[in-house]
Amino acid sequence: MTSTPASAPTPAPGHLTVGFDLDLTLLDTRPGIRATWEAFAADTGVAIDADLVVTRLGPPLEHEMAYWFPQERVPEMAARYRALYPEHAIEPTVPMPGAEDALRAVREAGGRTLVVTAKNGPHAELHFAHLGIEPDAVVGGLWAEGKAEALRAHGARVYVGDHTGDVRGAAAANALSVAVATGPCPAEELREAGADVVLTDLTDFRAWWEGYLA
Repeated sequence: MTSTPASAPTPAPGHLTVGFDLDLTLLDTRPGIRATWEAFAADTGVAIDADLVVTRLGPPLEHEMAYWFPQERVPEMAARYRALYPEHAIEPTVPMPGAEDALRAVREAGGRTLVVTAKNGPHAELHFAHLGIEPDAVVGGLWAEGKAEALRAHGARVYVGDHTGDVRGAAAANALSVAVATGPCPAEELREAGADVVLTDLTDFRAWWEGYLA
């Protein structure tokens, strides 16, 4: 785990919003996404390697869809996939280790929790409702530097994610980038991308957070 750099923003207790990514940061959506892609493959008759798909989660669905279909068919196929998602992806999804405690830690310090994800907002909301997890705000449909739009709008001073795209989004919002090595990007890649802090997973978040606030 790296320490917070001296140049990091000084938190204002009681007025701190922390943003979190969804896939492989807060929630392990791999089983449900795999099941959805398998159902989608059966529905379309196209051979798709669902095990490969779940090794590169993070970017928007359309990025993945472009591996399997010509560009002109991507919007149509993405819509077909999303229609299958609620039936197949919600039930198998579980929280990542330490996720619920990380959200609790922010709230115990008087902060707000914000989820900013490339996943579409309605499906993100379905996941949290099913699991009984209640972030203060959820914004979907934003990726990489685009996440800065929501981070700035909500005044997020910290953004936690598992992908180099999340690191770039934090930087674009002038927020502290806290990376967790629980997704497709290993710790060294996250550091090289410019993450200010790299944690093994969210079970390390509370200790880091308490030190940051202190």
